[in-house]
Amino acid sequence: MMSKQKIIVITGPTATGKTALGAQLAKTANGEVVSADSMQIYKYMDIGTAKPTEAEKLGVPHHMIDIVPPWEDYSVARYIHDAALRIDDISTRGKLPILVGGTGLYIDSLLSGREFRARGDVMLRRKLETEYDDIGGAAMLEKLRAFDCDSAANLHANDRKRIVRAFEVYITDGKTISQHDRETKSLPPRYDAVKIALTLPGREELYSRIDRRVDDMLLRGFEREVRSLIDMGVTPGATSMQAIGYKEIAGVILDRSSMEDAVIKIKMESRRYAKRQLTWLRRDPDVKWRAIEKTRDIESCVRELLVTALDLA
Repeated sequence: MMSKQKIIVITGPTATGKTALGAQLAKTANGEVVSADSMQIYKYMDIGTAKPTEAEKLGVPHHMIDIVPPWEDYSVARYIHDAALRIDDISTRGKLPILVGGTGLYIDSLLSGREFRARGDVMLRRKLETEYDDIGGAAMLEKLRAFDCDSAANLHANDRKRIVRAFEVYITDGKTISQHDRETKSLPPRYDAVKIALTLPGREELYSRIDRRVDDMLLRGFEREVRSLIDMGVTPGATSMQAIGYKEIAGVILDRSSMEDAVIKIKMESRRYAKRQLTWLRRDPDVKWRAIEKTRDIESCVRELLVTALDLA
C-alpha cells in the first residue's frame, strides 16, 4: 500500500502570525507554502487580504495566491482541485508542502479527500429558483422531502440557495446531497497531515492585533485598493467583495457612508471572524495548539516543528 503524502498545516485565527511561521518553516525545512485563504486567491486584493509581501515570503515559493481575477467566482471544489495539484507537484520534487491559512472549510475539505458536486445547468437552476419564488419555500421543502428526507429535515424553508441546490444535484446527478455527503465522509483522508493551530495568551491580545492590522491596512492604502477594484468593474455583489473590509470600504466609496463607522465595523467583523475560526478549530481533536507571544516564539516554534518535518521526510 502506498503511503499518503505528508504535509504540515499552519492555521489559526486571523492576525496570529501564520504567514511568518509558515514561510520560516518552509525556508528551514526545504518546503513550499500552499495558501489556504479563500480571499488571497484573488488578484489585485493585496492589502485587505494580508497577502505576504515578497520580503515576508523569505524567498520561498507560495502557491494558490493571485490565481483568479476578482470578478470571477471561486468555489471550494475548485480550491481542492487546484491545491491538490500544487501539493502533488511539491511532493514530487522532494519538498515539503506546508498548508498555511485560516479558511477552515478549505483546509478540512482538502485534507479529508472530500468531493463536491459540480454545478449543474444554469438554466435548470434558474427554473428551480423561479419555482421556489412562485410556490414558496415551505412547498419546495415538502417536494424535497419526497426524495431526500434528510436534507429536508435539516433545511429551513427560507434557505432558498440550499433547497434549490438539493433539487439541482438530484436532477442532474440522480443522487441526493445526503447520499453524496455520506459517501464522502467514508472516504479515507487524502494526506497524512500534522495540523498546528496558532493562538495567543489571551483574547485581548488577539483583538489588539486585529485592531492594529486594520489600522495598518488603512495607512498602507486600503481605500485606494478598493477604489481600484471598483474602477475595474468589480461590483459590490462579487464574491471577492464579500471579504471583510472590502464591502465596508466600498460602502464608503459608493454610498458615502462614514469612514469612521466603516473602520469600527471592520474591526468588529474581524473579531467575530476570529471567534468563528477558533470555534471551528476547537472541534478538531487532531489540532495541536501552539501559543505565540513574541517574534522569537516563532523561531522557537519553527525549531520544534522541524523535528516533525524531519519525521515526515
